[in-house]
Amino acid sequence: MSPLPLPLPLDDLSVGLPAPVRSPSAARLTRLTLALLPLLSIGAWAAVDWHAVRDGAARLAAADPWWLLAGVFFTCLGWVSAACVRQGALPERLPPGLLLASQFAAGAANHILPASIGAHAVTLRFLQGRGVPLARATASLALYSLVKPLAKTLVLIVFLVALPDALRLGALVPDTSALLLAAGGAALGLATAPLLLMVVRPLRRPALGFVRTALTEARLLHTRPSRVLALWGGAAATPLLQGSVIASVGFSLGLPLSWTQVVLALLLASTAVGAVPAPGGIGPVDAALVFTMVAFGAPMGLATTTVIGYRVLTVWLPLLPGTLVLSALVHRKVL
Repeated sequence: MSPLPLPLPLDDLSVGLPAPVRSPSAARLTRLTLALLPLLSIGAWAAVDWHAVRDGAARLAAADPWWLLAGVFFTCLGWVSAACVRQGALPERLPPGLLLASQFAAGAANHILPASIGAHAVTLRFLQGRGVPLARATASLALYSLVKPLAKTLVLIVFLVALPDALRLGALVPDTSALLLAAGGAALGLATAPLLLMVVRPLRRPALGFVRTALTEARLLHTRPSRVLALWGGAAATPLLQGSVIASVGFSLGLPLSWTQVVLALLLASTAVGAVPAPGGIGPVDAALVFTMVAFGAPMGLATTTVIGYRVLTVWLPLLPGTLVLSALVHRKVL
């Protein structure tokens, strides 16, 4: 009598069965959803903040068009400077056209999510699509985020040292209690990270690995003069270009401030409240910028109109084209 056949193992039960077929329509639907999501977000945001757009556009209708054109020019140079900083934070050479397109798209995403999360997410996807490993791409974003405020602070110090008496800063200096509160908050923030690593052990190893990668990348980049120039030069040029946009809008409306005063007002306002996690800095920076320009001698209404015009040129005017570029990059699998 022949022995009974042994039952097949569970792993062999699928032998001979057809492999599951993945529907290509699902992948196309996912890409289409990701491509349309920025447009839907922009539409919702425009519906909520429509009054600001309408009022700003109406007030700019009577402005000098040549100064507004200069503001558009400086706005475009801002994307070029952002691309330079992104390239300077990475040893690999990135394709210039796609890099500039990604920063144009990142500008649209930056006005949707707070604390530059949208811009960093777009750039991270772009770097990974160029073959940059996740750890090194993340270290590049960290270096970018560190260099920009440091360069802005250096530019602010240069302005204050070069023009100590030409600008009226008395109304902008906070009192002792505000300075102590700010210093306490900064010290608490600096002490939180090492304390968290000491308490939560699972975070220690990946955090230390990230710090090692970031330090290695930073040392390598600072041995290459072209990367140093792109990184620090682009970061220092960014607030100057932003201030030039505001000054151009102000000059088109008759703002009684000089270019130096407008740029210094932006530096002080963004340094004071730039850490507030608002989308694109809209809201806190705007209020602080109006207050600073008024302290320098500008009328309240004219300063407010200038800031609204600045937001129209830098946010609303490029928002739809930037969103279309973002959708196109997602559709073409660049992001």
